[in-house]
Amino acid sequence: MCFSVNVNLIKEELESRYGATLIDPDKYRPSYYYHAFGLPDLPAICSGSPSRIQLLKWGLIPSWTKSIADANIIRFRTFNARSESIEKKPSFSYSFKSKRCIIPVRGFYEWQHSGKEKIPWYIYRTDNELLSVAGIFDEWVENTTGEVFNTFSIITTDANELMAEIHNSAKRMPAILDRSDEAGWLNLSTSPKDALGMLKPGSPDLLKAHTISPLVNDRNANRNSPEVILLFRYNRDNLLF
Repeated sequence: MCFSVNVNLIKEELESRYGATLIDPDKYRPSYYYHAFGLPDLPAICSGSPSRIQLLKWGLIPSWTKSIADANIIRFRTFNARSESIEKKPSFSYSFKSKRCIIPVRGFYEWQHSGKEKIPWYIYRTDNELLSVAGIFDEWVENTTGEVFNTFSIITTDANELMAEIHNSAKRMPAILDRSDEAGWLNLSTSPKDALGMLKPGSPDLLKAHTISPLVNDRNANRNSPEVILLFRYNRDNLLF
């Protein structure tokens, strides 16, 4: 699973990294903490328009969805798309073939089960570069108002060695694209087989991680703060570090 991310990325940083233009900068809000259940709008680089960075709302609504009532149910079930079933599952198969995207993040959050507790961790690249998370997107038009919803899912895969220790309940992690695969992922002439081959856990030395404050669990706190990603040590014997 991947439900929580750090997208504290300024416009200029995004544009420089991806060689693209953020097309709706007035609506973009960088944040240290975004959670999928808040249905946030996150920046994305999409197939068909890789020179633009656009905002997509987390929680994919397939184009065939019949009503807003159905949309409000399905979007809470599509925050993540498993790489193993993405070709076959009706919610995702069309987008995988024709609407792929990259979700840039600074890092992401997971929780490690330690006895009866869940210890929060922050995970990021060893070299502190941005993570290009593989995603899929779709456009849905509400049939009574004509409102357009542009939405996405983050693709997940089996955890690598590091993430299996941290996310020790489900042993999943986001599919992180190699920089050399980014253009191929967005190119729809790339075969499904080759695209699937890009959805891999990645080397354990790609990522670093540390435990963080319980602040990240407090829904009433301001989690858009540097404090949420700072090292916080727990008195536990069975943690990684």
